[in-house]
Amino acid sequence: MEAFAGYRPDTHVGAVHRSNIDVAPQGETVLERGEVLTVDFTLDGQRFVALNGSTEPVPYTDAVSFQVLCANQQEIDHFWTALTAGGGQEVACGWVTDRYGVRWQVVPQVLFELLAGEDQDAAARVQSAMMGMTKFSIEGLMDAAKDAYGAEEE
Repeated sequence: MEAFAGYRPDTHVGAVHRSNIDVAPQGETVLERGEVLTVDFTLDGQRFVALNGSTEPVPYTDAVSFQVLCANQQEIDHFWTALTAGGGQEVACGWVTDRYGVRWQVVPQVLFELLAGEDQDAAARVQSAMMGMTKFSIEGLMDAAKDAYGAEEE
Protein backbone atom coordinates (compact mmCIF):
# COMPACT_ATOMS: atom_id res chain seq x y z
CA MET A 1 0.00 0.00 0.00
CA GLU A 2 2.84 2.37 0.77
CA ALA A 3 3.91 2.20 -2.87
CA PHE A 4 0.67 3.88 -3.93
CA ALA A 5 0.32 6.54 -1.27
CA GLY A 6 2.64 9.03 -2.96
CA TYR A 7 1.04 8.74 -6.39
CA ARG A 8 -2.61 7.94 -5.90
CA PRO A 9 -5.14 10.03 -4.03
CA ASP A 10 -7.49 8.26 -1.67
CA THR A 11 -5.25 5.23 -1.09
CA HIS A 12 -5.04 3.94 2.46
CA VAL A 13 -5.56 1.05 4.85
CA GLY A 14 -8.79 1.34 6.78
CA ALA A 15 -9.99 -0.89 9.58
CA VAL A 16 -8.13 -4.03 10.56
CA HIS A 17 -10.53 -6.53 12.13
CA ARG A 18 -9.20 -9.30 14.34
CA SER A 19 -10.93 -12.53 15.21
CA ASN A 20 -12.60 -12.56 18.62
CA ILE A 21 -12.57 -16.35 18.76
CA ASP A 22 -10.59 -19.32 17.55
CA VAL A 23 -12.18 -20.27 14.25
CA ALA A 24 -12.20 -24.04 13.88
CA PRO A 25 -14.70 -25.33 11.35
CA GLN A 26 -14.71 -29.13 11.25
CA GLY A 27 -12.43 -29.19 14.31
CA GLU A 28 -9.31 -27.73 12.66
CA THR A 29 -8.25 -24.24 13.76
CA VAL A 30 -7.92 -22.01 10.71
CA LEU A 31 -7.73 -18.70 12.53
CA GLU A 32 -6.71 -18.07 16.11
CA ARG A 33 -8.23 -15.47 18.39
CA GLY A 34 -6.49 -12.12 17.79
CA GLU A 35 -5.31 -12.90 14.26
CA VAL A 36 -6.32 -10.59 11.43
CA LEU A 37 -9.68 -11.60 9.99
CA THR A 38 -10.26 -8.81 7.46
CA VAL A 39 -8.56 -5.62 6.32
CA ASP A 40 -10.49 -2.79 4.70
CA PHE A 41 -8.39 -0.83 2.23
CA THR A 42 -8.86 1.69 -0.52
CA LEU A 43 -6.80 1.78 -3.71
CA ASP A 44 -7.24 4.92 -5.77
CA GLY A 45 -10.74 5.50 -4.38
CA GLN A 46 -11.95 1.91 -4.83
CA ARG A 47 -12.75 0.12 -1.56
CA PHE A 48 -11.70 -3.49 -1.03
CA VAL A 49 -11.83 -6.00 1.80
CA ALA A 50 -9.15 -8.66 2.16
CA LEU A 51 -10.16 -11.82 4.03
CA ASN A 52 -7.81 -14.09 5.96
CA GLY A 53 -9.80 -17.26 5.54
CA SER A 54 -7.50 -20.25 5.67
CA THR A 55 -4.31 -21.68 7.12
CA GLU A 56 -3.61 -23.33 3.77
CA PRO A 57 -2.58 -21.19 0.82
CA VAL A 58 -5.50 -20.64 -1.50
CA PRO A 59 -4.39 -20.94 -5.11
CA TYR A 60 -4.45 -17.57 -6.83
CA THR A 61 -5.74 -17.24 -10.38
CA ASP A 62 -5.48 -14.44 -12.90
CA ALA A 63 -9.27 -14.11 -12.79
CA VAL A 64 -8.64 -11.24 -10.37
CA SER A 65 -5.93 -8.69 -10.98
CA PHE A 66 -5.30 -5.00 -10.52
CA GLN A 67 -4.52 -2.46 -13.19
CA VAL A 68 -2.49 0.61 -12.30
CA LEU A 69 -2.98 3.44 -14.80
CA CYS A 70 0.07 5.70 -14.94
CA ALA A 71 0.32 9.25 -16.24
CA ASN A 72 4.02 9.09 -17.08
CA GLN A 73 7.13 6.90 -17.19
CA GLN A 74 8.11 7.96 -13.67
CA GLU A 75 4.91 6.44 -12.30
CA ILE A 76 5.41 3.26 -14.34
CA ASP A 77 8.95 2.91 -12.99
CA HIS A 78 7.82 3.61 -9.42
CA PHE A 79 5.05 1.01 -9.37
CA TRP A 80 7.10 -1.54 -11.30
CA THR A 81 9.91 -1.28 -8.76
CA ALA A 82 7.53 -1.37 -5.78
CA LEU A 83 5.55 -4.35 -7.05
CA THR A 84 8.57 -6.45 -8.00
CA ALA A 85 10.41 -5.71 -4.73
CA GLY A 86 10.77 -8.42 -2.13
CA GLY A 87 10.29 -11.33 -4.50
CA GLY A 88 7.82 -9.99 -7.04
CA GLN A 89 8.40 -11.03 -10.64
CA GLU A 90 8.16 -9.40 -14.04
CA VAL A 91 5.83 -11.29 -16.35
CA ALA A 92 5.18 -9.72 -19.78
CA CYS A 93 3.23 -6.96 -21.47
CA GLY A 94 3.08 -4.71 -18.43
CA TRP A 95 2.21 -7.54 -16.02
CA VAL A 96 3.98 -8.19 -12.73
CA THR A 97 3.32 -10.60 -9.92
CA ASP A 98 3.93 -9.10 -6.48
CA ARG A 99 5.61 -10.96 -3.62
CA TYR A 100 2.21 -12.28 -2.52
CA GLY A 101 1.41 -13.76 -5.93
CA VAL A 102 -1.14 -11.12 -6.95
CA ARG A 103 -1.08 -10.02 -10.59
CA TRP A 104 -0.90 -6.34 -11.52
CA GLN A 105 -0.73 -4.62 -14.88
CA VAL A 106 1.16 -1.33 -14.83
CA VAL A 107 -0.15 0.59 -17.84
CA PRO A 108 0.41 4.08 -19.24
CA GLN A 109 -2.85 5.94 -19.80
CA VAL A 110 -1.64 6.95 -23.24
CA LEU A 111 -1.68 3.31 -24.37
CA PHE A 112 -5.48 3.30 -24.63
CA GLU A 113 -5.46 6.52 -26.63
CA LEU A 114 -2.89 5.10 -29.04
CA LEU A 115 -4.79 1.83 -29.48
CA ALA A 116 -8.10 3.63 -30.06
CA GLY A 117 -6.76 6.14 -32.58
CA GLU A 118 -8.29 6.49 -36.02
CA ASP A 119 -5.13 5.24 -37.76
CA GLN A 120 -5.47 1.48 -37.48
CA ASP A 121 -1.98 0.92 -38.88
CA ALA A 122 -0.52 3.04 -36.08
CA ALA A 123 -2.67 1.18 -33.54
CA ALA A 124 -1.39 -2.14 -34.92
CA ARG A 125 2.22 -0.95 -34.59
CA VAL A 126 1.57 0.14 -31.01
CA GLN A 127 -0.06 -3.18 -30.17
CA SER A 128 2.86 -5.09 -31.69
CA ALA A 129 5.33 -2.98 -29.71
CA MET A 130 3.29 -3.48 -26.55
CA MET A 131 3.28 -7.25 -26.95
CA GLY A 132 7.08 -7.26 -27.12
CA MET A 133 7.56 -5.26 -23.92
CA THR A 134 7.86 -6.52 -20.39
CA LYS A 135 7.70 -3.15 -18.61
CA PHE A 136 5.97 -0.54 -20.75
CA SER A 137 8.05 2.25 -22.22
CA ILE A 138 5.97 5.27 -23.14
CA GLU A 139 8.74 6.43 -25.47
CA GLY A 140 8.71 3.04 -27.21
CA LEU A 141 4.93 3.12 -27.61
CA MET A 142 5.03 6.67 -28.96
CA ASP A 143 7.79 5.72 -31.41
CA ALA A 144 5.66 2.82 -32.64
CA ALA A 145 2.74 5.21 -33.21
CA LYS A 146 4.77 7.34 -35.60
CA ASP A 147 3.97 6.85 -39.25
CA ALA A 148 6.42 5.81 -41.95
CA TYR A 149 7.47 9.42 -42.42
CA GLY A 150 8.27 9.96 -38.73
CA ALA A 151 5.26 12.14 -37.90
CA GLU A 152 3.22 11.28 -34.81
CA GLU A 153 -0.31 10.10 -35.47
CA GLU A 154 -3.02 12.56 -34.53
